[in-house]
Amino acid sequence: QVQLVESGGGSVQAGGSLRLSCSVSGTTYCSIDMSWYRQAPGKELEFVSKIDNRGRTTSADSVKGRFTISLDNSNHMLHMLYLQMNDLKPEDTAMYYCKTEPTPPAPADCRDYWGQGTQVTVSS
Repeated sequence: QVQLVESGGGSVQAGGSLRLSCSVSGTTYCSIDMSWYRQAPGKELEFVSKIDNRGRTTSADSVKGRFTISLDNSNHMLHMLYLQMNDLKPEDTAMYYCKTEPTPPAPADCRDYWGQGTQVTVSS
């Protein structure tokens, strides 16, 4: 079982910054990649950024150059996933979720895990 808990959301003005955190605890034999997703009211879930088990990152075009994903693995009992968000825009307003997913190819019994989300609100 893997547990994810997000924090760091809040309300900021356009142009401001926030850093989201996601604590990842628990045990799994599966190799995992970690991601951030977001969902704005009335819209579908949207991929934001991902870091794989080799440290390689990918991001959505809408956040490239503004958001940075990082991972702190220094504590083997508790991993910390971060999303540094700069130059925030009103369209970044959403609930942000962290997610772990098995690194492909993965055994059939490996699964995704999600956090409960943290709200980010950007005012103009």
